[in-house]
Amino acid sequence: MNGLAVVEITKMYGTQPAVDHISLHVPRGELVCFLGPSGCGKTTLMRIIAGLEQPDSGAIVLEGQDITRRPVHERNFGMVFQALALFPHLSVAENIGYSLKIKGIVASERQARVAELLSLIDLDGVGQRRIDQLSGGQRQRVAIARALAQQPAVFLMDEPLSALDARLRDHMQLEIRRLQQKLKITTIFVTHDQREAMTIADRIVVMANGRVQQIGTPSEIYHQPANRFVANFIGQSNLFEVQSLGGGEVRLGDATLAVARVPADVAAGATATLCIRPEDVLLGAPGTGLLQGDIVQVRDLGSSIDIRLRCQHTDILASTTAAHWRPLSAYTRIGVSFPADAAQLLSH
Repeated sequence: MNGLAVVEITKMYGTQPAVDHISLHVPRGELVCFLGPSGCGKTTLMRIIAGLEQPDSGAIVLEGQDITRRPVHERNFGMVFQALALFPHLSVAENIGYSLKIKGIVASERQARVAELLSLIDLDGVGQRRIDQLSGGQRQRVAIARALAQQPAVFLMDEPLSALDARLRDHMQLEIRRLQQKLKITTIFVTHDQREAMTIADRIVVMANGRVQQIGTPSEIYHQPANRFVANFIGQSNLFEVQSLGGGEVRLGDATLAVARVPADVAAGATATLCIRPEDVLLGAPGTGLLQGDIVQVRDLGSSIDIRLRCQHTDILASTTAAHWRPLSAYTRIGVSFPADAAQLLSH
């Protein structure tokens, strides 16, 4: 098996599992995000992969070799953490080339590698500047270049963008994605920001309470959430308690709704959760649709309009465009329906 494999890793803190029997595979050259709320175990798992902590059980396998007990300095992993830990007394070039100097790489080869990395991160001509003369985004790129200098087998990043402002953070997400795709380095990126994960990842590992909730592409995670936690954590969702009627139909209040995908463990008569994304809620004139909703709140966000409705004692969030909203804006009551192919049924 190429790339990196995590095999049944468990880590206990006292009687509480921080990481609970997690297994996953990161193919060579893939960028995978560990995503979840604070305390879910994502950073602990990354630290175990890095060798900074030892698991209580399980194995870390790199390119078919068990490296679970291999020291950090023998793993050839590049790491960038939230605290960049750049050396303020060294120049940009000296920071980037520091690990090469420690390894005894001759000066000419070291300088060539640093120049190559400065070009890669679009910082040509700033090699002699001090770290305190750089912007936040430039410092971030220097930290990435320093980690890449040793040509790591695996690149680990633990919430490296959390200290940046929103605009710069968006830019750096695209930069990291560009660099990773160009270099094809196996990369693990830890974040609690679902938008960040959706932007940069080939696949996302959603975690909660030390366990993996779902592994999939951003599209799979968003459109086919495995359970209620994932549906709630990734984006916005309308979640309804419904009763399965069998044959791909469910009962929501007094209405019957067709559902395209029904989990195998949801039998007729069973209670389940119906997940509808706001942009999939269809709005129409009063008297049309599956349900009738009273408008509670309208938020004009420029590129979209969010409408909060009250339908049969249940709040529903819909998202539409200004062009579609104008014909309905005169109403205080709106018809609501859900397309079957957008209705996701989740088992309890």
